[in-house]
Amino acid sequence: MSENRMILQSSPHARDRESVRKVMYTVTLALLPAVIAGTVFFGLRALLVMALSVVACLIFEGIAMKVSGKPVKETLLDGSAVITGLLVAMNLPSGLPLWMVVVGALVAIVLGKHVYGGLGNNPFNPALVARVFLLISFPTAMTAWPVPYGTDGVTAATPLGVLQMEGAAVALQSIPYYNLLIGNVGGCLGETSAIALLLGGIILLVRKVISWEIPVTFIATVLVFTTITWLVAPDKHINPLWHVLSGGVMLGAWFMATDMVTSPVSRKGMLLFGVGCGFFTCIIRLWAGYPEGVSFAILIMNGLVPLIDRYLAPTRFGARQATQGAKA
Repeated sequence: MSENRMILQSSPHARDRESVRKVMYTVTLALLPAVIAGTVFFGLRALLVMALSVVACLIFEGIAMKVSGKPVKETLLDGSAVITGLLVAMNLPSGLPLWMVVVGALVAIVLGKHVYGGLGNNPFNPALVARVFLLISFPTAMTAWPVPYGTDGVTAATPLGVLQMEGAAVALQSIPYYNLLIGNVGGCLGETSAIALLLGGIILLVRKVISWEIPVTFIATVLVFTTITWLVAPDKHINPLWHVLSGGVMLGAWFMATDMVTSPVSRKGMLLFGVGCGFFTCIIRLWAGYPEGVSFAILIMNGLVPLIDRYLAPTRFGARQATQGAKA
């Protein structure tokens, strides 16, 4: 009897065919173009890093669920650990020592997720927690960027690294837009092919896994901010299109900032969140010591989500009608 009892709740009653598993595997599908691009440009080593990251995340997820007394099989099959593993790998250089990849997976699953209670409770994006941890702990390994196939040398600076060290003129001359677009540049696995990431973002929009507010305002803010700096000092700052196509803007806007657990719930909140991500990205890129700011910007805004949700929360269903009725 207890297993078949009815649960009565107040209206409105919302139903949706979406499930955690369906959402997670749709995101995985959307990442496949970037996975293919990373493998094409960085070879089997890139595929090994991605596979190891996913397997390690699955193992640590299973251990964490077992320790906490929660069902292991159901959680491993829901796809959340798979997408975490892929996103961790997307934030790593393909030449990173494999044991560091495992450390990153451990940090993402345990410190980024389960220390807060598991899926749905983490305030910060687990993959970005892992990236920042590895960057602070192993800065040399995390900034040794293998060059794509067909390029002279073994390692090279990322486009943003060239911009910071050599200036706008050298960056424009040495790194064509076409290379930024297709991914024929150094960088993390998920920071290379802008066109592959854009394609993945379109898949997410069409499948209604994400909405347009965060990615569009994120990218638009970067465009507006860098347009202003470029117009004010074109000899010092590079044009806005170059900023959008380079580094982690496309990965961050479409796949990291849109994480439904760590982003606001209201439309106004999403718009503010996207603007904040773009603003802090530009501040760090243009004036801080580190050439890339996407990871830090998203984590900063993750920390502000409770405040955003509190002050920009949508009106509760029926609240306005109840107030008007009381006044009448």
